[in-house]
Amino acid sequence: MPLLELKNVHTYYGNIHALKGISLSVEEGEIVTLIGSNGAGKSTTLRTISGLLKPRQGEIFFKGERIDHLPPHKIVELGVIQAPEGRRIFPRLTVRENLEIGAFLRKDKAEIARDMDRVFHLFPRLYERLNQRGGTLSGGEQQMLAIGRALMSRPRVLLLDEPSMGLAPVLVEQIFSIISDINAQGTTILLVEQNALMALAIAHRGYVLQTGEIVLADTASALRENKLVQHAYLGVG
Repeated sequence: MPLLELKNVHTYYGNIHALKGISLSVEEGEIVTLIGSNGAGKSTTLRTISGLLKPRQGEIFFKGERIDHLPPHKIVELGVIQAPEGRRIFPRLTVRENLEIGAFLRKDKAEIARDMDRVFHLFPRLYERLNQRGGTLSGGEQQMLAIGRALMSRPRVLLLDEPSMGLAPVLVEQIFSIISDINAQGTTILLVEQNALMALAIAHRGYVLQTGEIVLADTASALRENKLVQHAYLGVG
């Protein structure tokens, strides 16, 4: 049984049919990536899983239980956590306060402290900026903070939406290395990423979206070798 599964999901923005029967699965321990051009439906898929958008048709399952009828905070309680596109940190709050907000549903103070130590191990720069306001951080540091805040919720599935957006190449490599480390420590990841080359380098499997539909699904290594994927998304040929 997959940890996360979408079956024939249709999502609309008003009259705009954004997702047209999406079906995908994420097994426990995997990194699965969604690749596609702007407007393909990648972020809409994550927002639908998170409960921010409600599908008009189809079903979403987490650990075999339907979650598409639940409000977003209940989905968070189950352990489906999103680090959104554009980071969406709280700019007036300090790094520490942003991280503490990630754990706002939790009561286990000792474990929260351990998880904060884990975040600082993954992102030493955040420890150096602990009492600095989030809005004064660099773009790369804000992305680290957004991921760190999501980890403070103890995700069973971490939904990452465009983690490399707007970052310098050296920071992109650093962020993807950390995503691999997070996965190696036991967190399942569904990754939306414009940089298909980097995404397929760390993912186990991938899905290619075009105008709200999945047109290809395969292992990451097979997608890297696919001529259509190379031409459309990897800049080859």
